[in-house]
Amino acid sequence: METAADQRSDLFKGIEMGIGTWSWGDRLIWDFGTDYDSNDIRQAFRSAIDFGFRFFDTAEVYGQGRSEEYLGEFAQETNEKLIIATKFMPYPWRLGSQAIKKALRASLVRLKIDRIALYQMHQAIPPVKIETWMGQMAEVVHEGLVEAVGVSNYDINQTMAAQNALLRQGLRLAATQMEYSLLARQVERNGILELCKEQGIRLIAYSPLTMGVLTGKYDREHPLKGFRGTKYSTSYLEKVKPLINSLKKVGIEHEGKTPAQVALNWVICKGSIPIPGEKTPRQLEENTGALGWRLTEDEVGTLDEISANLKI
Repeated sequence: METAADQRSDLFKGIEMGIGTWSWGDRLIWDFGTDYDSNDIRQAFRSAIDFGFRFFDTAEVYGQGRSEEYLGEFAQETNEKLIIATKFMPYPWRLGSQAIKKALRASLVRLKIDRIALYQMHQAIPPVKIETWMGQMAEVVHEGLVEAVGVSNYDINQTMAAQNALLRQGLRLAATQMEYSLLARQVERNGILELCKEQGIRLIAYSPLTMGVLTGKYDREHPLKGFRGTKYSTSYLEKVKPLINSLKKVGIEHEGKTPAQVALNWVICKGSIPIPGEKTPRQLEENTGALGWRLTEDEVGTLDEISANLKI
């Protein structure tokens, strides 16, 4: 009899890129309601469906639940079968044996569905042990509320602890979600990327455009605003100019691809699934240009080298 563990490889079959919904309803970091609103993200969702996207990633903490609510509302407007991933935040006060199940049921209500395709631990936060959380994850899988289990922001030891705990339950870790871009390559250095290849775990890359830095649209004259402007100052933008220029140069060799499209394709070439944020139909359309072609090995190598030599 085929188990959920046997089916894990089919979860991402044919998926090269997904849609991140961190910005849906988030005012603190993404200024929801200022530069874009619910109508924009609804249109972005519809455009995503039209372009063939089926994988959407959200979390209970995004917009304090509003991201899940919007995704659930929009999903009711299509007959397409979606792969929806969300996340559980292991706050220190969530100590009970039913903590995951209780939070999961709340997410299911907001998402207006009966089953989560991929349920992920958002962080590794004490005091509850990873093994205990994976035990609760296994329970909701066996109850049919979740198809596959993932983690996010886990280091290599934590990832293996989760994998081993699930193996004892007859399951496997389906995915790990980490920040991964040309400006955030820690997964290559800390062993996560290699572990994923060895263990058959899919790496989902969040912030594959480094919060918009790799789009090439921001510079000293056009700085990022709000939280993003604080995190990525104009001096930072100046330092990454050599990489942006290289992305533009490579894009020209591929029928005028934009820096964002080249940067996303680089993540795909690394064997990961990027989930860029989509706030408007225009963003969705541009990011779609990352699909249907591939950087050459030499181009990937060149971008690797330039990225590694940046003084940031």
